[in-house]
Amino acid sequence: MLHTTAVERKVLLACGAAAGMSATFNTPIAGVILAIELLLFEFKARSFIPLVIASTLATAVHMQLLGPGPMFSVSAVDFGIPHALPFYLVLGPVCGIAAVLLSKALYWVEDTFEKLPLDELWWPAIGALFLGIIGFFVPRVLGVGYDTIGDILNGNLAWKLLLIVMLAKFAALVISLGSGTSGGLLAPTFMWSAAMGGLFAMIGNHVFPSAHLSPGAFALVAMGAVFGAASRATFSFIIFAFEITRDYNSVLPLMLVAVIADGVAMLFMPRSSIMTEKLARRGLHVHQDYEADVLAQSTVSETMEKNAPVILAGTKVGQVAERIARHDPEVARHEAMLIVDSEGKFQVGRLPVVDHADDRKIVGYLNRAAIMAARMRRMRDEHMRDQGWLGFRGNQSIKVEASRS
Repeated sequence: MLHTTAVERKVLLACGAAAGMSATFNTPIAGVILAIELLLFEFKARSFIPLVIASTLATAVHMQLLGPGPMFSVSAVDFGIPHALPFYLVLGPVCGIAAVLLSKALYWVEDTFEKLPLDELWWPAIGALFLGIIGFFVPRVLGVGYDTIGDILNGNLAWKLLLIVMLAKFAALVISLGSGTSGGLLAPTFMWSAAMGGLFAMIGNHVFPSAHLSPGAFALVAMGAVFGAASRATFSFIIFAFEITRDYNSVLPLMLVAVIADGVAMLFMPRSSIMTEKLARRGLHVHQDYEADVLAQSTVSETMEKNAPVILAGTKVGQVAERIARHDPEVARHEAMLIVDSEGKFQVGRLPVVDHADDRKIVGYLNRAAIMAARMRRMRDEHMRDQGWLGFRGNQSIKVEASRS
């Protein structure tokens, strides 16, 4: 219906995600940042403007239908600043390890199901069976669990129930998603991580009676830190947890615990997150950093090796072998030498492309024309994306001239 490019459809997808989170939790700022951190991996006006518009309109609809209050009705919470900071320092690594365990457990269950001598159509049925068994004994793990999350944040659950909810919801989450059963990741992770944070505060109060830690405060902080570390969207969930309480006192513990948890998670999973692990297993790299590539800031003249040895095309093989045998300094320290013509010119028309698993297997060739064509396609897409739907799209064409390989 709409003539859109692939990059514009990507922005539309991100706008839908931002609007959905904003409308569900009444967290418009977190919705925008989450779409940037998890979907777009860029911070530019061309995508930021539609994201803000979508998030704002979705939040306005939420406020009109459900009221201006946040998703979770949280009573006044004492975050214990500054006397509770040492406990938050301990909670940070705990949340980071919990985030890693979630990702490892989820993909371990998925790998286990793939090894079963059953057709994959049976996997969701088996997962649903285990989920039903868990739900029979612990009914709170069924459904989205917003009521249970609210009870945890308000400190209404005893420590035994928190422990049961934490373990049962964690197991239900990894089994249901690992088996391919339909389900989400956000709300279930919020539930068991909030239970973990509340339980942490209760244990701290038991060991140190004078600490007076608030289970609701620690539940909220853990809820944001665990999912932020697991998804590498730390900033999003710092803002998310802050928007839930709208209490400025939550900022310090949220920032502290979230960044520590993210650092611990990166130590154990430096190249992927719970969102990108499956892609990483396929050999695909998802760029998640917002800084320019180091090599993009370096010029070839700064990094190249100067005075590289060259050999004329008409040189006898024996002469080259003699230079190598006598360890000629110009040749001995190089693994390869350039072969040039009588005018000292060097020409390479194409490069071999090898298989990812076997670098000795050639799967194709890459020449200058293909590189320039790919670059022009990228530039054309970016140009069309900058203009947006209201911009002019003529039948302009870019001619790529490249020498034959």
